[in-house]
Amino acid sequence: MQKWFEIYSSILYMHFSGNFLALPDSAKSAVSPQKPLMRLLRMAGYTVVRLLGNLLKVVEKPEKLQGKVWLYVVSQNNYDSLKFISEELQNVSFVAGQSKELGKYNPFVNRLSLRKKLLYYYKFLPLLFLFLKYKKASTLRFFDLLYDSVGFYEIYLQKLHKYKPAAIVFANDHNADARAMLLAAKASGIKTIYLQHASVSPIFPPLAFDLNLLEGHDALTKYKLCGPIAGKVELIGMPKADAFVGKRNFSTSIKTVGLGCNLLDDVKEVQRVLQRISSAFPAISFILRPHPRDTRNIAALAAMADNIILSDSRSQSAFEYLQQLDVQISGNSAIHLEAVMLNIWSIFYEFNPTQPLPDYYGFIGNKLVDVATSPDHLVSMLESRLQERPRVVEQAQYYNATVCTANEGKSAALALAHIKDYIRQ
Repeated sequence: MQKWFEIYSSILYMHFSGNFLALPDSAKSAVSPQKPLMRLLRMAGYTVVRLLGNLLKVVEKPEKLQGKVWLYVVSQNNYDSLKFISEELQNVSFVAGQSKELGKYNPFVNRLSLRKKLLYYYKFLPLLFLFLKYKKASTLRFFDLLYDSVGFYEIYLQKLHKYKPAAIVFANDHNADARAMLLAAKASGIKTIYLQHASVSPIFPPLAFDLNLLEGHDALTKYKLCGPIAGKVELIGMPKADAFVGKRNFSTSIKTVGLGCNLLDDVKEVQRVLQRISSAFPAISFILRPHPRDTRNIAALAAMADNIILSDSRSQSAFEYLQQLDVQISGNSAIHLEAVMLNIWSIFYEFNPTQPLPDYYGFIGNKLVDVATSPDHLVSMLESRLQERPRVVEQAQYYNATVCTANEGKSAALALAHIKDYIRQ
């Protein structure tokens, strides 16, 4: 059983860490309900709907899995980040767990059956007691995440032995199912490649992939803080941004402002800010963009004024949204970096004032963004720059190794070259 604990401790590395437990309730509630009863109901719902509901479904297509290079995805953003590989590399398949929600990409991903996951739930109680012994506080708060994770590793180990992929490319290094796939691949001797798809936090697990393709020096510095790096590291920039390098915004005036929300933001604070700035600047267009996984009715805020419109994050990519903007306003979100890379002035605003998450990505400390401390301050900042919008693209260089270099716009080519070389070895 100690071996089980070691495996599942690695699978749940981030969410069962002291650093994650110390985050504000709003951050923790994004992955696990705050109330114990809701966590129990979540476990029951998972068992009935996702596991028992999958028993009669046949989802695997062996011809799409056997011997392929797997692009393993756990979100719509992951798919966007790895799409260029499928377009340029032969013998590849997008792969995900049976019921993983991938938005508009659900029909295009090859699924791994999780029907047999139920067979491994005998491990839950022994694991629960071990986790209570060694990680009591985290276990009491996140026992639903432990329940959810049981069986991923065992099932994925079987799938890898059956289908023998040539390599697996990941865009996520900390979700339980991705961690389980990584451990199963390493146990099976299958090559693993990691492509960073979003900004990094020092609370992430240590890098354990064979080849690690990072965007820039910020990610490398933070991963070194996470622990020893096991494989080779290459700094390649951001492939998904290549197509937009030539579409940077060098306008000096402000005509369109975007407000990107995430799951941590307080809807009432979003409303307060949007109401203030939309009324202060009736000639400016404001685009409100909720997070694709946000089920709250943030979209209703677009009806507050005629100069507010909605961006559908389920169908419109982040860069497509950003192309419309002169200014981007968000809280703790990786979209700040993507905005600055397009020379869009990005402003940090804490949309969760009761449970702030101070500079989670280091954007303020590294001077990637400016900071507004109140709706009135935000109005003042915008007013002072209406006809003198600042140039900011150079501020992204620490985060993206190719910005303002000869390799700018060639990140996908760099990534593909490294991937091909490694797979051929």
